[in-house]
Amino acid sequence: MIEPTESPTQRHATAVVEAPPDGSAPVRSDTQLAYRLHQQDLLAELGVVALKQNDLTKLLDRAAELAADGLGAELCKILQYLPDENSLLVCAGVGWNPGVVGSARIVADLASPSGFAFKTGTPVISNHLDQEERFRTPELLASHGVRRAINVILQGDGAPFGVLEVDSRSAGEFTSHDLTFLQGAANILGMAIERRRYVDHQLVLLKEINHRVKNSLQMVASMLSLQASTMRDSPAGQSLQDAISRISAVARVHERLYRSASVGSVDLSAYLGDLCRDMKALASTCDIRYVSDAEVSMVTDRAVHVGLLATELISNAIKHAYPGDKGGVVDVRLVRTADASVTLTIRDHGTGLPNGFTTKASGGLGMKIVRALLGQCRATLEIVAHSPGTAFVVELPLTEASPA
Repeated sequence: MIEPTESPTQRHATAVVEAPPDGSAPVRSDTQLAYRLHQQDLLAELGVVALKQNDLTKLLDRAAELAADGLGAELCKILQYLPDENSLLVCAGVGWNPGVVGSARIVADLASPSGFAFKTGTPVISNHLDQEERFRTPELLASHGVRRAINVILQGDGAPFGVLEVDSRSAGEFTSHDLTFLQGAANILGMAIERRRYVDHQLVLLKEINHRVKNSLQMVASMLSLQASTMRDSPAGQSLQDAISRISAVARVHERLYRSASVGSVDLSAYLGDLCRDMKALASTCDIRYVSDAEVSMVTDRAVHVGLLATELISNAIKHAYPGDKGGVVDVRLVRTADASVTLTIRDHGTGLPNGFTTKASGGLGMKIVRALLGQCRATLEIVAHSPGTAFVVELPLTEASPA
């Protein structure tokens, strides 16, 4: 058995190359210019794919196809190291029988070509597997009639991901020039995997931050709720209830970010549904009924502003449309229109607004907040009188404003 002589993290170690049994030189000439230029074209394509493709599975599948094409081989596999099993999983590949990719494993020891390449960082070329004396031939290769194989380690800046291996059923020789191509492909793929690991790690951290922020805001809201319960019928108690609703609006979006696969946007429709349920629990005398006709994806910061705007308008309807804890219904409706905008309507069935009422003339804190949020959301507000009640209709464009 060959013992490792190179560092496990070495990426350009001298390859372990099997000499032909008869001592002859490789059959294929390395002066085939068109063949080598084709390999360079494939490396360039892989570089573009690695930059554009965010789906790691699709990236690995395409890399396997390009690597096999570059060496004129029928088979290629990407092996991912599983430390708990000390094995290499075939996580992507081309040319294999059904059931191999995603299932087949090779022991990651020094006795197999792929295991040796992974453990030592040394590339391995085996051109005559039927006569191989240095390594055992994995059953997976034997069952597919593989006659020769070439292995290189897959590694970015961090821990090795696994091994990139190209296998062929045909006679011939993998050469040092083939190794240069395959190592170039592995280097591109290794850095792309490392970038994906970094992005995934940052997303996990961001989700954890959102989870902690949500919990902290809910704790503050609970403390305020306890305080408000001691002065239920006073103006201060009502102010605390308003503050609780605003805090809950921000906490809710952090909860959605924590549970969502995307941290840059949220579904406005589901978010407003959460807020209405929260406010219904706080306003025991009113029934808040929410209806939406479609999912509406919105940038997170903007969704928070819309959520706060809805919270203020619902709170105002509860306080002013049904004075004296009379109670009633507040209907909230979100409708997506054909012109890349949504309409948010908050309607009560109460006493109606005073004659001459406008949002600009109102000096209350709630309406001051509404005016500020309308500007931040780039929204317009129309007040429609009904018999009975009033509807506040907010027109909200979905597209972001162009920079000045």
